[in-house]
Amino acid sequence: MKDDKEMNCEYTRGKLTEWLNNNLEKSEQMEVNRHLAECMSCQEAFAADKQIWDSMAKIRIPEPKEAMRTNFYTMLDEFKEAEKAAARFSFQSMMESIREFVLPQWTVQVGFSLLLVGLGWVIGNRTSRSKVDAVAYQQRIETLASQVQDMKSTMMLSLLENPSATERLRAVGYTSEITHADDRILEALFTTLNNDPNVNVRLVTLEALTQYAGDASVREGLVKSLALQDSPMVQVALADVMVKLQEKRSVKALKTLLQKEDLNDLVKVKIEQTIKDLS
Repeated sequence: MKDDKEMNCEYTRGKLTEWLNNNLEKSEQMEVNRHLAECMSCQEAFAADKQIWDSMAKIRIPEPKEAMRTNFYTMLDEFKEAEKAAARFSFQSMMESIREFVLPQWTVQVGFSLLLVGLGWVIGNRTSRSKVDAVAYQQRIETLASQVQDMKSTMMLSLLENPSATERLRAVGYTSEITHADDRILEALFTTLNNDPNVNVRLVTLEALTQYAGDASVREGLVKSLALQDSPMVQVALADVMVKLQEKRSVKALKTLLQKEDLNDLVKVKIEQTIKDLS
């Protein structure tokens, strides 16, 4: 529980603003003065409040400018006009309701029909616009997809020239993400298949080219590649591809391959079997 001194301090500090503003009764002012004379902490609080109060008294309050007065009355006039407009609107709304009640029923039906026609036109117009927007959006998507494909193609072509076999393998792997291989890509893949020093790169490239075997030029290129391969693994893989594609035009190239003196014996057996399968 608070003692008398604490209560007197709270009471006095609560009255300081009124004291400074000369709003205290004489008896209250005397009581505050008596407490201030005895309490050092309240004297400090009073001194701080008085300093702030004196500083505020020195602040010059600017006189309102004529423009401010003009703006005020302009806003007031606008408010009055808005109130009048609202009143007119209410009266007009009431008159419209009366007219709707008095007018014959057929006029309402005609008006409703016209409204439906108008709504139909608006909806049709918006639908047409939506279709146009959809077409434009689809075109943007297709353009973006084409740009992505071009980026992947460029990256693939660049990596195929990398001296690292790992990077060249990575380049060939990009073909799975390229929906349409143009002549540049096919030419680069055949160059890799026929000339890359790494057998693994050539095998992966052969697999990549097989996915484009629907193209007659790709099938023709695969047949020609038979005569250019010196790796037994690639030769066997090519023979398997010929059987898979049922490419009978490869029989002549396979027979030519059999004539090589340094041909691996296992490859010979595979080639002979392939020729039988295609004949």
